[in-house]
Amino acid sequence: MKPDVGLEILLSLDGTEYTEENGYWYKIEASKIDPTKERPHGIRYNLTLHDNYNQRILGFDNAHAVKAKKHGYYAGTIVSYDHVHRSIKDKGIPYEFESAQQLLNDFLNAVNSILCELNNGGN
Repeated sequence: MKPDVGLEILLSLDGTEYTEENGYWYKIEASKIDPTKERPHGIRYNLTLHDNYNQRILGFDNAHAVKAKKHGYYAGTIVSYDHVHRSIKDKGIPYEFESAQQLLNDFLNAVNSILCELNNGGN
């Protein structure tokens, strides 16, 4: 079986914290686990971006289930453990986990987007 390079990279970054010049910082936590119904890909992860007050402003994780938006028949149905928090108060929206590499790409792209917006004064 061919090794999953993206998974190896993600797992090697476990415990990484990096502080940007503006005081914002991000942290990557990832570990391999036995696959479960909630985490069929066999990875427990928490990738977060924090502001200079140490408040999480972005997070990709699978620590808890998130529910569908309250529309129609399936309102409140648990959708996924994989989700994204897009602000300090965001309880999470489902994230479609494709691969460890894609997770890392999506997180770093979102971090770069937020930091670029901050550096450009929100313009």
